[in-house]
Amino acid sequence: MTATLIWILVVLVAVGLYLSWTAGRLDRLHARIDAARAALDAQLLRRASVAQELATSGVLDPAASIVLYEAAHAARQSEEEQREVAESELSQALRAVLADSQQVDALRAAPGGEEAAHELAEAVRRVPMARRFHNDAVGAARRLREHRKVRWFRLAGHAPFPLAFEMDDEPPTALVERAA
Repeated sequence: MTATLIWILVVLVAVGLYLSWTAGRLDRLHARIDAARAALDAQLLRRASVAQELATSGVLDPAASIVLYEAAHAARQSEEEQREVAESELSQALRAVLADSQQVDALRAAPGGEEAAHELAEAVRRVPMARRFHNDAVGAARRLREHRKVRWFRLAGHAPFPLAFEMDDEPPTALVERAA
């Protein structure tokens, strides 16, 4: 009788430790998502700021400047629900404005243009990486939260279900080719 109680106690402690470890892992994944989202937000803000600065610099033609400025402004001012769409529209505007290699050459030839082109190329290169890190963290947390033990024992607590950030983040090819 005593041996049975000891074994039951050992099993309960082992299960408790395992559940505690799983809850800690899930908490670390949620913290990683928060950090990755902050990094993604910083990169998106940097890209929009550089695009806005480029649009107001007078280097581009007026129509391209207006298109780029409006897309960058919309991306910076968008609400969380519309952020993915606004950022995708900024990517499309960047590709439309800088699709031609002659436009990129004209940008580089302007005073301060080489630095602006380099900064924009770096910004558009970093956004897909930041988005990938965020979405990888979201995927790991989702896979863990789908396990029965996490749902049955409510190990996620009241944390919202993590959502991936889906957007068009393809950079302008003429800009990226020149920067490489």
